[in-house]
Amino acid sequence: MNRTSPEALAASLQRILAGPPEQAAATLRAAAEGGVVQAQLVYGQWLLDGRGVACDPAQAVQWFHHAAREGEPMALNMLGQCHAHGWGMPANPLLAAYWFRLAAQGGLDWGMYNYATALALGQGVERDHATALDWFRKAAALGHAKSSNMIGGFYEDGWVVERDEDAALEHYLRAAAGGDFRGRFNAARLLIACGRLDEAMPWLDRVPETATPAFLRKAATWLRSWIEPEDRTAPAPAPETADSIRRLIRIYEQHPGTPPPGAEIAGLRA
Repeated sequence: MNRTSPEALAASLQRILAGPPEQAAATLRAAAEGGVVQAQLVYGQWLLDGRGVACDPAQAVQWFHHAAREGEPMALNMLGQCHAHGWGMPANPLLAAYWFRLAAQGGLDWGMYNYATALALGQGVERDHATALDWFRKAAALGHAKSSNMIGGFYEDGWVVERDEDAALEHYLRAAAGGDFRGRFNAARLLIACGRLDEAMPWLDRVPETATPAFLRKAATWLRSWIEPEDRTAPAPAPETADSIRRLIRIYEQHPGTPPPGAEIAGLRA
């Protein structure tokens, strides 16, 4: 299968994945043992998720290593994630940054984003906002929505660029259009600050589609503080606006949200 065209390989994997999970997992394992790099990568992910096979993060790491030896950028990125979150091994931010850098250099947008995040936060590497911004921009140029949101944060906070809320909003809107829940909320937040509530509301409505439970709770708190501040210095929102925001707060507080990556593993290890 490794000698087939990428299109034919993708079609073969799609046929495998469309079957019953247990049967698909067994076929994936056979292909992975036969040296098919994409099967090694997917089977490793299934081992992380416990899909069609018992959850086994340590074994997943081994399959990511097999695929990484062939230079597969997503496998490099997944090794970074395993080291970052302690999946199948003790957490090690230094090694996480190492694998993320290799994935970024391999042209993977997620590798660029994760390495840039490590640089921005100083996780496993020396903090370097300028280089982080360069990598976020490279990922955003590939259409990576979360990177566009991060660039917006650089402009809003004035990190290594002049503070520019118009530029920040432009990047937040790009992230929002790409499906990033943080981008949607941040775009809405700046639109509200500009008095453009009608443009903000559709983005606020879409935040729960992919947001994590923790983010939804945090967003609900921010919305409540906006319509019910302890010290009101700005004009109160119109009653119908306040009612719409209260509706959103109820949705945010009751919505189950999307579990963050690794939630199943954390539950298994708890």
